[in-house]
Amino acid sequence: GPMPGEFFRKVVEINLVGTLLVCKAAAAEMQKNAPNADGERGAIVMTASVAAFDGQIGQVAYAASKGGVVGMTLPMARELAAFGIRVVTIAPGLFLTPMMAALPVEAQESLGKQVPFPPRLGRPAEYASFVRQVIENPMLNGETIRLDGAIRMAPR
Repeated sequence: GPMPGEFFRKVVEINLVGTLLVCKAAAAEMQKNAPNADGERGAIVMTASVAAFDGQIGQVAYAASKGGVVGMTLPMARELAAFGIRVVTIAPGLFLTPMMAALPVEAQESLGKQVPFPPRLGRPAEYASFVRQVIENPMLNGETIRLDGAIRMAPR
């Protein structure tokens, strides 16, 4: 049935507005940094989700909120370029998060098998490693990158 408007608002407030406010605070602090040789003062790495592109039935609020994060990426990168701050978004697929870890092992394995390659859940260390790679590469800016083992979520 129809989702309550208040639920939609709450999810968007947390995932989209919350992300914007954290980025705003981080950018204000980064502007105080001494620039490196390229003039860079920092990099913001936001987290979206493959749901921004492949939202499933029942994920209208979540997909919209993460789609909003994707939509902020390029304009935020353009605005913050004047201050030497880069902005990149990562859209992870199925990762072994605390929420995922709470599922039965059989469910985790079943979900992992949906990933084309490698056929498993992503590991937190792989996400962290990718964030580091994004930060270390000054040409990555204004882009959303899927980190998902080529999964494309089915409607259900």
